[in-house]
Amino acid sequence: MSDGGAIALEAGQAVEQREARQDLRRVLRELFRNRAALIGLVILVGVATSAILAPAVAPYDPIVQEIALRLKPPGWTVPGGRTYLLGTDHLGRDILSRLIFGARVSLIIGLSAVALAGTLGTLIGLVAGYRGGRVDDFCMRLTDTMLAMPFILLALAVIAVLGPSLRNIIFVLGITSWVSYARVVRGEVLTLRTREFVSAARALGSSGGRIVFRHLLPNVLTPVIVIATLEVARMIILESALSFLGLGVQPPTPTWGGMLADGRAYLSTSWWLATFPGLSIMLTVLGINLLGGWLRDVLDPRLQL
Repeated sequence: MSDGGAIALEAGQAVEQREARQDLRRVLRELFRNRAALIGLVILVGVATSAILAPAVAPYDPIVQEIALRLKPPGWTVPGGRTYLLGTDHLGRDILSRLIFGARVSLIIGLSAVALAGTLGTLIGLVAGYRGGRVDDFCMRLTDTMLAMPFILLALAVIAVLGPSLRNIIFVLGITSWVSYARVVRGEVLTLRTREFVSAARALGSSGGRIVFRHLLPNVLTPVIVIATLEVARMIILESALSFLGLGVQPPTPTWGGMLADGRAYLSTSWWLATFPGLSIMLTVLGINLLGGWLRDVLDPRLQL
């Protein structure tokens, strides 16, 4: 490479780095201006930090049972003595510790299921939109079939065959949630494949795979990221629903949905058993939705007009 070419390359890289820094500063400014997004970020950082540091943060072992201490009310309602901040459940287990460890399960399932569904849906949408014809028809009929299939029925069938476990719950949620990604990506690709840069890539002899993954995929990542952010909240709710029905991760592993199921029999006498898991689900989902809404506004230029 000549000296002139090297200088031009370095100058181009410097421009790209400067633009990246400017984009980052713009995003941070938008974040600090949006109070709702900041609240969502604080909630998510708190939940994620407590989940990651659960063994160090949790005051007690979440699965150790002390029947003599069962159904102890929250600590602030009991003057003096040995108390539990959020009380104990019907088996004497600390509610706060179980909530902290339950956050691990919810976040692992939510993020893993979204990663699986997003990858599968994006690939199907890319292939359907780019190839068109019979391939597109087949993929769209497949999405229609998935939409028509009741989620609970599919979950029952899969879990009955494979058994309830963390891996199987992620699998069930992932294979039932890819449709929204596929439809959005297909629509974007149908528009992008007629653009000049795609025609230029074909004229230069690029293969179909190179065009799809090098040129089309980067241009459809923005809506995929927005959908994935909001889908994490839905995955947490679905996991909690499955655990509530006894189809999720099995005891003694603490899950928020399982704690809700345990507390429903004590709503009139020990309100804290179901109240705190329900609040945990609500606050986590709220934080994700607040941050996801801001992310959608930032990444979609049409909403900035």
